[in-house]
Amino acid sequence: MKKLLLASALSAVTAHAAGAEIRVGVLHSTTGTMAISETTLRDVMLMMIEQQNAAGGLLGQELVPVVVDGASDWPTYAERTRELLTVEDVDVIFCCWTSTSRKAILPVVEELNGLVFYPVQYEGEESSRNVFYTGAAPNQQAIPAVDYFLEELGVETFALLGTDYVYPRTTNRILEQYLLDAGIPAENIFVNYTPFGHSDWSSIVGDVVALGEGGQQVGVISTINGDANVGFYNELAAQGVTADDIPVVAFSVGEEELSGLDTGPLEGHLAAWNYFQSADTEANEAFIAAWHEFTGDDTRVTNDPMEAHYIGFNMWVQAVEAAGTTDVDAVRDAMYGLQVPNLTGGMAEMLPNHHLTKPVLIGEITADGQFDIISQTDPVPGDAWTDFLAESAVLISDWPGLGCGMYNTETQTCVQLESNY
Repeated sequence: MKKLLLASALSAVTAHAAGAEIRVGVLHSTTGTMAISETTLRDVMLMMIEQQNAAGGLLGQELVPVVVDGASDWPTYAERTRELLTVEDVDVIFCCWTSTSRKAILPVVEELNGLVFYPVQYEGEESSRNVFYTGAAPNQQAIPAVDYFLEELGVETFALLGTDYVYPRTTNRILEQYLLDAGIPAENIFVNYTPFGHSDWSSIVGDVVALGEGGQQVGVISTINGDANVGFYNELAAQGVTADDIPVVAFSVGEEELSGLDTGPLEGHLAAWNYFQSADTEANEAFIAAWHEFTGDDTRVTNDPMEAHYIGFNMWVQAVEAAGTTDVDAVRDAMYGLQVPNLTGGMAEMLPNHHLTKPVLIGEITADGQFDIISQTDPVPGDAWTDFLAESAVLISDWPGLGCGMYNTETQTCVQLESNY
């Protein structure tokens, strides 16, 4: 029976409830290069919707999932978003992985006043009144990871390797300035971008290895996304690169991505997230058990973006209950200051800038494809606008107080958000 649960949930996608219903859009890529990461996010949303319905639904109504495939194609995301809001009449959308897909849907969501929960770490430099960012901003992932390399591992030369799109490019621009401010000379910062799905990593890994020929400790900061990670880590192993030689810290590699790799040779390499499956809490134990029961597969792993959807969904439910309606404006007003438990033992709070408080975790890859948590902070407030770029350091986001996501503290004016697209 357990193996039938996922199929049963999927069959509800096109079924209309007999009575009143609340329609929940689920927009993730289940085909294409990003399916390796996003299929699980679709599935966890179906699990939580099923759980909510088993508990009585929401406002006395059944939640009906409306699942569509972004197909790892950014224009398709915009088309599917418009379809969800105008044809399917959904009340909320849980969406996306890459920043390119998120930015593709923003004009549509803002035009139609939709409500989106975005669950993945990203580059910051954005705050839309129609989006709640439940993944990490750079100060909750990228910058703490660099600090770990500097302070704990003594890294002197940095290779910033990323997929060629907005998240890696903006994040690395922030990190380059952060490293320069920390005293790392420009010649010790190597930056390289590759397309989605890139598979031939031999020359790039060779270039990274060559950075250490002068005896300096080299470290890799990886913003490589999707199935390109498989080729990258396989090439590291093929060239005999271990974590002792050149440590890698990844921002887009979690348990799901590692489940397709031989992780033995990758032991000791790192990832920075706000959740790992190995977190030892009762809440996480219950979440994992529910996941395995829902999927009927005890080998299915959990990961950080799943926890972000867990937090975002629970916050949305609380906000709808508090507002007594699914009306977007009312739900948004009810979101500020909401707190829900995370899965690592603390509380997540929604801030006026539409970002969460999140702990920062550093984990070492273990031979079984899990992570040994070696560092964990107290919750860190997410920063929509980085302090490490001059044009952003003067900006703040305060939706309930200022009604603005890009308030310039020098000119004391609200900048048009469209200027950031």
